[in-house]
Amino acid sequence: MKIYEKAPAKINLMLDVLHKRPDGFHEVEMVMTMVDLADRLEMSELPRDTIIITSQAGYIPLDEKNLAFQAARLIKDRYDVRSGVHIHLDKKIPVAAGLAGGSSDAAAALRGLNRLWNLNIPMQELQELGAELGSDVPFCVTGGTALATGRGEKLVKVDNPLSCWVILAKPPINVSTAEVYGKFRAAEVKRHPSAEQMVKAIEAGDFGAVCERLGNVLEDVTLKLHPQVAQLKEAMLRLGADGALMSGSGPTVFGLVYKESKVARIYNGLRGFCREVYAVRLLT
Repeated sequence: MKIYEKAPAKINLMLDVLHKRPDGFHEVEMVMTMVDLADRLEMSELPRDTIIITSQAGYIPLDEKNLAFQAARLIKDRYDVRSGVHIHLDKKIPVAAGLAGGSSDAAAALRGLNRLWNLNIPMQELQELGAELGSDVPFCVTGGTALATGRGEKLVKVDNPLSCWVILAKPPINVSTAEVYGKFRAAEVKRHPSAEQMVKAIEAGDFGAVCERLGNVLEDVTLKLHPQVAQLKEAMLRLGADGALMSGSGPTVFGLVYKESKVARIYNGLRGFCREVYAVRLLT
């Protein structure tokens, strides 16, 4: 038997970092949602007690450094599963891009292995397992749109009537999340985005208000380290995006676009800046 799972990319409509916690993590407030750019996982049971990861992508680890591998090992250990699994990962989401590709793969592995091995693990428990793998994994387990607090693992679902196009553009650089958080200084933030206002705008279906309330306090750090990210964001707005923001710690910039007639022009214009450009929809 084979099990298939989609692992969609996420974007941060707003991201605020409040302070560093005693456990070394940062206390955050984020509103996250998912877009229709997705990896696909194919999972099949193996008779021997092993985990095998394969992929068409030649640039990702296929061993214990891979989050889907870690998810499989965690679920096997926790629920005493003696059979093995082969996970084939069809990679579409750019890596080290601020789009939670690895976290979404881990979440998809948890969901898929729960079905493959008939474990009947409740969704809440899968989220708790996900929190052991990474801060974005619990959100990716359920997807949708959510307000995330704590280190990202405390989630409140947001009703999401929004429907729009999203242009994603990743410049040809990789950004270290650890480096960005290491250089971030909460005391230097001049303007904090409001999670409360963003949630209200989404629930009201007010696209214009959502665009006005986009904000990410990590932008200042990443834009200083990598000026091309700032140039990309400026280009996206100049080409007609209704709102633009860096996702996560970057370097991917996304633009929200309401009118489909604008999409091709923005997409084609950004291809002059970078090769990895995608025109997708918000997953509602």
